[in-house]
Formats: sequence, C-alpha cells, structure tokens
Amino acid sequence: MNPRLLLFVCLLSLASVRGQVSYSIPEEMPKGSLVGNIAQDLGLEMKRLISGKAKIYSRNSGEYVELNRERGVLLVKERIDREALCAETALCALHFQIILENPIEFYTVNIQIDDVNDNAPIFEKSEMNFKISESAVIGAKFVLERAVDLDVGTNDLQNYVLKPAGHFIVKPQRNTNTQRSVEMVLQKPLDREKEEQISLVLTAVDGGEPQMSGTMMIVVTVLDANDNAPVFTQQTYKATVTENSPKGTIVAAVTASDADQGSNSRITYSINNRGGSLRHLFEINKENGKI
Repeated sequence: MNPRLLLFVCLLSLASVRGQVSYSIPEEMPKGSLVGNIAQDLGLEMKRLISGKAKIYSRNSGEYVELNRERGVLLVKERIDREALCAETALCALHFQIILENPIEFYTVNIQIDDVNDNAPIFEKSEMNFKISESAVIGAKFVLERAVDLDVGTNDLQNYVLKPAGHFIVKPQRNTNTQRSVEMVLQKPLDREKEEQISLVLTAVDGGEPQMSGTMMIVVTVLDANDNAPVFTQQTYKATVTENSPKGTIVAAVTASDADQGSNSRITYSINNRGGSLRHLFEINKENGKI
C-alpha cells in the first residue's frame, strides 16, 4: 500500500466526525445550482474552510457535487439523472465527507435526490394483434404488454385506460413482485358479421405533475364461428312443369346465403321431404340449387 495513503487512512481513523448535514434536492438541476450553504449548516467559519483546504472525499459522489471554499457552499457540478444514478431504487442519495486539514476533521454529507416526472410510460411494442373467435365467452382474458416508467413513487406508472369502451375493459393486476401486469377482459359478445376488426388504444398514465402517458394500438381480428344458418332468398318458390317433360328438365332454382365465413359459409342443397309418388320425380343439384 502507498505509505501516503496508509498515513491518510490512519489519520482519518484518528480524526473525529465533527458533524453531519443532510440535503434534499430534485434531480435534473442545472450545473452550478445551489445545494446548500455547507459552512453555515456545519457552523464553520469561512477562513477555516480556506486554511483547512476543505475538499470533498468520495468514491463517486464528487462527480456530481463540488465545494466552493470561498463561498462556503455546495454546488451541482454535473446534472444528476436519478434514473441513471439509482435505476428503479425508490431512495436515491449521494454520500460523501468534507475533509479539512490542520487539524484533520471530516464531516458527513448526505444528499437525497428526489425524483421529478421526467419519464413517460413506454410500451416496448407499438401494436399488439389478437385473433379472437366470436364465440369467446364473456370474461375471457387476454394478457397485454405492460408499460415501463423509469420514474418512482407517484411519478411511476399508475393506471391504464382502454378506448373506445365497448367489447373490452382493461384490468391492471399487481403481481407478487409489485410490478403491474395488465389484462384485457371481454365484457360484450363479439359478432364478426357486424364487426370483423376492432381497433383499440391502450394508454398508460403516471401520477406526476404534469401527467405523462404512453400509448399502444391493439387490433382484434374477430374469427368466424358457425353461428348463422343459411337463409333462402324466398320463403316459397313456385314453378310450373308440363307433363311428359324429359328427364333433366330444370324446373326451378333455389338460392340461399350464409353470413358466416370460410367453410362455415359453404352451402349444400338437398330435398328432404320427398315421399310417396314424388319420391323419384325430382332431384336437386347440391351445389347450385337447381331442381
């Protein structure tokens, strides 16, 4: 170990802690902003700060705060970003000592860095897509991407809003790790024949002043269920045929439609009530409805 460093450590251990002071400042203060009047708060005379060559001793806090011996004040040396300094930790503080020589004294300084609402909630994805059957039951749940807010406390993410209101509502769920997941819950039956695609906007809002928010688009494609019966274009079809008409003569053609989609909309025709002497007189083309 360097002899000078060893001597310095020994002297520190022999010196007494003469005082302690704490400050609270918001993050993002401009360079040169006043943190506190350290001389006044510690009861030190200006000449003692100068003659004692007062300086800050710290592993890293000195990067953000500087001591002006002539004025006896602590100033912001570099802009402090609480999120970069302490990540998601709720309590964020700088700790360092003010060291004076001849005789050696040191004073403990704690500076709490308060969060300001400088981050909006952000979704990792700009859009989520769901394919949901129109036969989905009321109460069906669909997990959504949650937003992330780098701020803490009331400035953190507080709530979600889903618009337009109608088929779905949004329900935040707090997990065991205190992070909020969010679910979209079906509260009104879907009907593909009325609305094949539903576009929603999920908004995440924080509790800061001013309030900040982030949005994500949700697109729901409603899948078809076989919930529609074929419907004929007429309730009754009437036709006339002469006796002795040759086999294969087209007597009439019936037409039906189905509001479903894909294989659910495919129609085949059949005659089911033939009986007695009519049993073998007529037949229907199952594909086009010609009798």
